[in-house]
Amino acid sequence: MTDREPPQGRLTSAKSEKSYGELSATLANLRRNKTATLGLAYIAVLIVGALLAPIVSPYNPLNQDLSHRFQPPSFPHILGLDEYGRDIFSRVLFGARISLQVGIEVVSIALLIGILVGTISGYYGGAIDNFLMRLADVFLAFPGLVLALGITSALGPGLQNVVLALVAGTWPVYARVIRSQTLSLKNMDFVKSARAIGARRSRIIFSHVIPNSISSVIILATLGMGGAILSEAGLSFLGLGVPPPAPSWGSMVSSGQSYLLQAPHLVLAAGLAIIIAVLSFNLVGDGLRDALDPKLRT
Repeated sequence: MTDREPPQGRLTSAKSEKSYGELSATLANLRRNKTATLGLAYIAVLIVGALLAPIVSPYNPLNQDLSHRFQPPSFPHILGLDEYGRDIFSRVLFGARISLQVGIEVVSIALLIGILVGTISGYYGGAIDNFLMRLADVFLAFPGLVLALGITSALGPGLQNVVLALVAGTWPVYARVIRSQTLSLKNMDFVKSARAIGARRSRIIFSHVIPNSISSVIILATLGMGGAILSEAGLSFLGLGVPPPAPSWGSMVSSGQSYLLQAPHLVLAAGLAIIIAVLSFNLVGDGLRDALDPKLRT
């Protein structure tokens, strides 16, 4: 027996140290980006507010008080009351729960499908690649929002139908990015070495290809969160999203547009919530893109 660490253990330790170093460099670059940090701070506040909405919300978002409808912002109601006398601040808080839920579900499902399809397509190639990429082209032939409109019109409004409709138009984007990364990675020396020592294809895909191609998809996923929130708001605005009286930001803008001159605060609160949330995710996505660029690491 020997006290020296086995080669496999040294290799694992070296890989762990390298991953930790790359993560530290990425976080350092991200912290230097002030706009990305600002966006990340707002997203953190948004998530906390959405999670704690039942606790921090001053009123029930569904309670109506018709005697005080259209009340402007005041001390007891900091964002005012809507056309049914419901507290707008409470509805914005609960609307954040719906927007974040849709964003997380859409990005998670589309990312999973895209990674599997893109990796299999790029690694195996041939007829499998042609079939999967032509299938992706069918979905990409339609603009994402138009495809979502068609699916939700057929299935009807509802949270899960919105998620399904948005996933249908999103997964091909992830699949194409992962496929291009896989085509490049499968010809690299470390993948060829793994094949030479008899590693199974599944092990090569999950241990070497996917981990080394995930950084590009992380950026897309962050930007996709903002896109999913905006698309859900658009569908709800058209009456094809989460049905009322659920406090969706899009439906709040839709119902408030009829009273824009009489009570502009009905539209401004939900509209600003959509704009700031989408902008924050885009800022973080841009910051991650710069932070993950090796040329910017010091």
